[in-house]
Amino acid sequence: MSNLLPKQMDNCVSIDLVICTYNNAALLDRALTAISKQQVPPSVYWNVLVVNNNCTDETSQVVDKYIQSQKIPSLSTVFEPKQGLNHARQCGVENTTGDWIAFVDDDCMLDPDWVAEAAKFAFSHLECGAFGGKVILDWETLPPAYVLKYGYSFAQQDRGMSVTQPDCLVGAGLVINRKATLDTQWLSKQLLSDRIGKKLVSGGDVEIVLRIRSAGYDIWYNPTCKLMHFIPAKRTRHKYLVKINYGLGISQQMSHSLLWHSSYLSWLCESVFSTFLSSVNLLKQTLKIALGRGYMESREIPIVWAFVRGQWAGILRILCMNVQERQALLGAAKLAPSNN
Repeated sequence: MSNLLPKQMDNCVSIDLVICTYNNAALLDRALTAISKQQVPPSVYWNVLVVNNNCTDETSQVVDKYIQSQKIPSLSTVFEPKQGLNHARQCGVENTTGDWIAFVDDDCMLDPDWVAEAAKFAFSHLECGAFGGKVILDWETLPPAYVLKYGYSFAQQDRGMSVTQPDCLVGAGLVINRKATLDTQWLSKQLLSDRIGKKLVSGGDVEIVLRIRSAGYDIWYNPTCKLMHFIPAKRTRHKYLVKINYGLGISQQMSHSLLWHSSYLSWLCESVFSTFLSSVNLLKQTLKIALGRGYMESREIPIVWAFVRGQWAGILRILCMNVQERQALLGAAKLAPSNN
């Protein structure tokens, strides 16, 4: 295991790209090709680490090919036997030493100047806790029009061309400050589960960002860090959208609990009431569509219902926790009151 303290280099920025991968060798090959084309100034100290999370496909051979070719001079790999994205990310943090850690998904193709722009932004925002860039969806085949409404389901992130401070960031291309991450104690305890194998429940990246914010660090959106997020045709199928929105509903409820600022009983009342209202409003919309007066396509109804069902499932998940788990979760990332 590497020393967790960041490298100290005068007038340099050190950034580690961590690629957590599970049985996605073909796309990993494309992602590494894009990284091999990075145009990085000598003032940036950068490395790439591939975290092999129990892959049974050709992942090892793909990584070995790039190591032997030296197309990426600073490429290495590590095996993480515990299945799940949280475990893989933790392994990536523990086996790197840069001041900054960039989580690059294995289906993300970085622009040639992505590392340079990330380092430039990091150098000018040394006290920043985390930042992310523009994530553009790259469809394998153009999906039906209604699918384009659900860009959030595919980690789309486009807040325009101005640098802004959002409430949260997507995990694709998320860059975190090592010191800020250590301050959150995230390495010691993750509260939300993330993708395990092919399961679609997520939330780990949201937890990291919210806990960094709660520790008093700013988060930023930097549009000059641009990447293409490849979306295979199978992920645009209606069944997939239903499944992923169910998982997103669970994640939304769990993330909401991290920010809660009062008692467990008040959280329960507020969560049940707001989810009940969402269910009633959706029922009304479903009836309107049945009568030909709705604004959504009929195919969208199961997708939206899946999200609401996920919200109910999230409430149930928290209800079923033991007292200690629930106490650790509720309010774990609430923001400190402003002095203004």
